[in-house]
Amino acid sequence: MNSTAAALRFDRSRFRDVLGRFCTGVTIISAVHEGEPVGFACQSFASLSLDPPLVSVAVAETSATGHRIERAGAFCATVLRADQAELCRRFGRSGADKFAGVAWSPAEVTGSPRIGGGLAWVDCRVEGVVPAGDHRIVVGRVVDLDVPEEGEDAAPLLYYRGSFLGPAPLGAPAPVRGVAPARRREV
Repeated sequence: MNSTAAALRFDRSRFRDVLGRFCTGVTIISAVHEGEPVGFACQSFASLSLDPPLVSVAVAETSATGHRIERAGAFCATVLRADQAELCRRFGRSGADKFAGVAWSPAEVTGSPRIGGGLAWVDCRVEGVVPAGDHRIVVGRVVDLDVPEEGEDAAPLLYYRGSFLGPAPLGAPAPVRGVAPARRREV
């Protein structure tokens, strides 16, 4: 089936609804561009390769911050804790100084901001950018990474169906809102 025919089987709303059922972690992707820290909240961060060590970040084509990070040539991904939802919301907005009052330190290799209190951080150099529909896939080569002491036993911030899940103690099942039986849809 060609892509045009497949596209007629569902609309954008259905696409978002179905894929929103995939639970993701949440990160802040940050860099220093023209001497100023820049960043955005991102749930489309993933491990891509072990050899060489690569990660990927999906960035909206319209994201001015995403373009700044690409031009900086390096970024740091900070994995957020369950109690950092408000920080995530702050970095999810356009405009105001997102870093005002936020604890961060420069990563030792690239100088990109490591956001304080995160579960982990991954420092990267931009390896390449691949166009992907209304987004761009930024591939980062990992140059350093760590789990800070305060991140050792903390729970992650999770995003599911347009909302944050948590906080839940480690080992406890994540809270789920009204689970409906799965509907089977022929493709």
